[in-house]
Amino acid sequence: MNSNRAVWEQASTKHIREYDDLLAQARGNGLLFPRELQLLEPVLRTRPTVVHFQSGHGLDDVGLIKAGAKRVVGVDYSSVAAGAAQRRAVELGVSCRYVVAEVPGVPLRDGCADLVYTGKGALIWMRDIDVWALDAKRVLRPGGSLFVYESHPAVPLWTWDADEPRIRPDRSYFARTHINDTFPANGAQEWQWTLGQIVTAIVNAGLELQVLEEYAEPFWRPEDDTNAAAWSGRLPNAYALLAQRP
Repeated sequence: MNSNRAVWEQASTKHIREYDDLLAQARGNGLLFPRELQLLEPVLRTRPTVVHFQSGHGLDDVGLIKAGAKRVVGVDYSSVAAGAAQRRAVELGVSCRYVVAEVPGVPLRDGCADLVYTGKGALIWMRDIDVWALDAKRVLRPGGSLFVYESHPAVPLWTWDADEPRIRPDRSYFARTHINDTFPANGAQEWQWTLGQIVTAIVNAGLELQVLEEYAEPFWRPEDDTNAAAWSGRLPNAYALLAQRP
């Protein structure tokens, strides 16, 4: 965990180096995808208080505020990421506040949120998906929602070959962990959870599944000319999940 935190702190310096670019994006509509906004529209219409597990650069939080959220509390274990996100929020005058803490184990009171939002590279850092789901339920009020927009669990299998999508010989869908060799790299250990394990953890925590969708388009691509055949529409690369606390 300490090694992964160090890697993420180093990777998060990108949010400082590219501060002005990220600020310009935040002045637009943030980084929420159209399908996210469609799925969240009924929730955002109620002006929810949002807790964002693993909030990263915080641009999603600005998007949530602009789409209707009353306030957002972001939780991230990188002080670099949380600090840059807080600076942007203050500069933009949006109601976002940031807490430096590990997820699960979020230091917020029970039932403080109408919506827990997470994803886009979050669940790979979870050592225990069952405890994560219980923490999400704990901070939700009755009737509150959990929303996940995340990389598909099969993504670690895909090569980045341009001609044909192939399965990496060093990876397994059912492996417990693997070592990241792309971003943020530097030997970070990622935990793997199958789609079945994720859904089961959420249901066992006492949340009711409402939406589960899979998408061919990845939520992230490297900032170069890489265009892997695995991203051409034949394979799952992302998913969205919406669940509610009864």
